[in-house]
Amino acid sequence: MKFIDTHTHLYSEAFAEDRDQAMQRALDAGVEKLYLPAIDTNSTEAMYELKNKYPAHIGLMAGLHPTSVKPESYKAELDFVANELKEKPDTFCAVGEIGVDLYWDKTNLNIQQEAFRAQIKLAKQYKLPIVIHCRDAFDEVFEVLEEEKSDDLYGIFHCFTGTLAQAEKAISYNMKLGIGGVLTFKNGKIDKFLAEIPLTHIVLETDAPYLAPTPYRGKRNESSYLVLVAEKLTSIYQTTLAEIANTTTQTAQEIFKNLN
Repeated sequence: MKFIDTHTHLYSEAFAEDRDQAMQRALDAGVEKLYLPAIDTNSTEAMYELKNKYPAHIGLMAGLHPTSVKPESYKAELDFVANELKEKPDTFCAVGEIGVDLYWDKTNLNIQQEAFRAQIKLAKQYKLPIVIHCRDAFDEVFEVLEEEKSDDLYGIFHCFTGTLAQAEKAISYNMKLGIGGVLTFKNGKIDKFLAEIPLTHIVLETDAPYLAPTPYRGKRNESSYLVLVAEKLTSIYQTTLAEIANTTTQTAQEIFKNLN
């Protein structure tokens, strides 16, 4: 069986001591492709190093994370993203992770939405999917998606933890739902309705090193744990692990058409 981790920060300092071993554990578990979302310019070098070391297994995104959208620097950061896509168009498989985060700071909503819109436009320009970060900001994210909706807008709603109605709305904007460790939490809630969403709208992710699934909750997450999320899906959808692997992998491959 083949799995795809559509969202992992393997370049994080959390893997400084055993990054290669974590990569090998993922491959041994059948996780054959790992997609790395960008945060800001500080993450770029480490991402490139991983891509160079594991070219067949690593996919890169370009983007500015909403928590890195700062008044004094976001325009320069957006220029960097635009230049990366222009200079290396075949290097990136998506624009992400982008969106709105109002958990830490509600004062810069306007520039977060501005950055989100700008990067959606870049994704459309380069015919790439977007990967959305949304925390305490469903209405604010949907506001921008409504403005930008079109046939060439598509991607993944990363770490989806909303309601059934919000899931259906996200899907209406050509977004797939990124499902990870939260699915295994007792208070995760999404397990209560996920079966009402066709499996073809689901992709797997870890968001490693964050949000490790049960029984590793509270510890560092890694891509090999993706299989635990898939196993939880088998009980929700009343199907086999092979079916979960095949369907979610096919959906991820359709999104990330540029597999380089």
